[in-house]
Amino acid sequence: MRFKQVRNIIVSLILALSFAPIGQAAAAPKSPGGPTTRPVSSAGTTSIKSSPASSAAPAQNQPEIRQGSDAETGAGSFNRPRPGFHNGKFPPKPLNAPSVSSSQVAGSNPQIDLSFQGLNHFDQRAANGGNQWSLEPPDQGLCVGNGFTVETVNSVIQVFKTATGAPLTGVGDLNTFFGYSDAINRSTYPAPNSIGPDVIDPQCYYDSEYQRFVVDVTTLHVDSNGNYTGKNTIDVAVSNTGDPTGDWTVYYIPAQNDGTDGTPDHGCTLDGSTPGPCFQDYPHIGGDQYGIYISTNEYDLFGPSYNAAQIFAFSKKQLSEHPANIDVTLVQNLNVDGSPGFTVWPASSPAGQYASDKNNDGVEYFLSTIAGDGSETGNPTGTARRIGLWALTNTASLDSGSPALQMTSRLINSQAYVFPPLSNQKPGDIPLADCINDTTTSTIYGPGCWQLFFVNEPGHSEVESTPDSLDTRMQQVWYVNGMLWGASGTAVNVGGQTKAGIAWFAVAPKINGSGKVEGQVKNQGYLALADNNLTMPALAMTSSGKGVIAFTVLGNDYYPSAGYATIDSSGNVGPIHIAAVGQGPDDGFTSYKAFVGNPPRTRWGDYGAAVTDGENIWIASEYIAQTCTYSQYYPDPPNLAGFGTCGNTRTSLANWSTQVTKLTP
Repeated sequence: MRFKQVRNIIVSLILALSFAPIGQAAAAPKSPGGPTTRPVSSAGTTSIKSSPASSAAPAQNQPEIRQGSDAETGAGSFNRPRPGFHNGKFPPKPLNAPSVSSSQVAGSNPQIDLSFQGLNHFDQRAANGGNQWSLEPPDQGLCVGNGFTVETVNSVIQVFKTATGAPLTGVGDLNTFFGYSDAINRSTYPAPNSIGPDVIDPQCYYDSEYQRFVVDVTTLHVDSNGNYTGKNTIDVAVSNTGDPTGDWTVYYIPAQNDGTDGTPDHGCTLDGSTPGPCFQDYPHIGGDQYGIYISTNEYDLFGPSYNAAQIFAFSKKQLSEHPANIDVTLVQNLNVDGSPGFTVWPASSPAGQYASDKNNDGVEYFLSTIAGDGSETGNPTGTARRIGLWALTNTASLDSGSPALQMTSRLINSQAYVFPPLSNQKPGDIPLADCINDTTTSTIYGPGCWQLFFVNEPGHSEVESTPDSLDTRMQQVWYVNGMLWGASGTAVNVGGQTKAGIAWFAVAPKINGSGKVEGQVKNQGYLALADNNLTMPALAMTSSGKGVIAFTVLGNDYYPSAGYATIDSSGNVGPIHIAAVGQGPDDGFTSYKAFVGNPPRTRWGDYGAAVTDGENIWIASEYIAQTCTYSQYYPDPPNLAGFGTCGNTRTSLANWSTQVTKLTP
């Protein structure tokens, strides 16, 4: 669902779903087909621009609602299932959640050198004069280098000074940054061309060799009425210098993979049989000595199926020179041991820590998981004790003008990991729910705060939600000193309760004499906290063998908080630290039946971020930075000026925030 009709007010509800709770299994793995390389022209230059609030729809005045009376479908809707997997490497019956001892919570944070609140939902919704949608969940990108910290979350981006955390730019919207029309032009809506492309899932990478910042997104293109055309692109912006506040060069890479715009035809469908466009979801970025790699999960855009993971490879050197044309190599339809690859996350490395084969031709490693979601198709257990190890070899050829990349993969044994449960929250104020439940407060439409949102009266039984804990997909991956480090979500049995926790892995990879990848898990473990949940892990490791796992902490004792734990190259994990204490429960629109149906699926961030700038590690995690009561949310006497903003700390539809923290582990 993209939009929802409300009483003379249309509330934008882009859910930014990366998959549906239950979906069809992946199709049988398609032939990789070999890498293909094609040129892509520059789309020109851009910079991070921020705009004041529009006088037509001031962000501080009714930031979440707009006038209108017709239901919309906007750019349409589509279902992105978690894929299933098909082979004999899965448990014959579901594995139990691993029993894990609870970590302790440290009373201080001596590793923190700097910590500041990053982008939040109010920033995201108010950017570009308020011509933005309300988005959940926040998808987190972070890169640090050359004295700059770049954070990008959902549809906004901002640059901070590394030394102090002071903002060096305003909050820029990604539609403008990538050269597109507004996400929605609220002064002209519903006239044609009022709705712009969907720009989703931002990531950020700093290339220390060439001192360049790189931001990538997936963009779904639309027609004049805001309907998806089928075309989607991987968009890459590279800073022209080491200063991200200056000019960037933008490239659009067609990615619908249906044979149009120079793309290969991957056989995606509209309905299981009629040919249609593919769609690149969940793009994630990494790099080695020679290349920058963006991995995606490819689905039918309008049809029912998952295809396989894809890798878009670029020459670092070529990108740094930001020429009029660059080459992009597509490594297609990845599969491991007979199963389609899913979230094949490319490794990042500290400067000088890159992998190579015996010929020093360059190697980029990746990790993935295979548990699925426990649906009836695919891997029905939702559990696994193997992970995917991948290697892209001969990456030095990216600089040759005739790339000759080879992908190799295998499953390796690991500890068990299990699809995690939903995460409970500590009770607190949930004024959006209170508004939906209210039937007496005076409004311009009649009694009941709910009337500010809906034409038809909803039920009035909303309760505090249980945020989604994502699944077991691999999260951020780092290659340091010959080891690959990664983490995923898992269910854990801690203190006799099943909670969401973290599984981490340290893998020793190599390329054998036949050019194939080999490796084994050398160290692994779990992280859990009794009576609480740990979600969205992001792990980074320095060249000195010191690392950090970042995550969100929420449960009986904590409102959603930004947490972390140190880890070293021997696998010693320290206590849990709270970098930013949550101030209240998650109270966003995906939490409530009235907006998203029953049962609701409360979206929490699809990923966090952890990066290193040398010996320091920077992390960014979602948390709740504010709280307010219903009377603060909608003061009496009723006044729509400032409705739902609680002093500009949130919007009427969501209250998520992020925290950026510099650590010396």
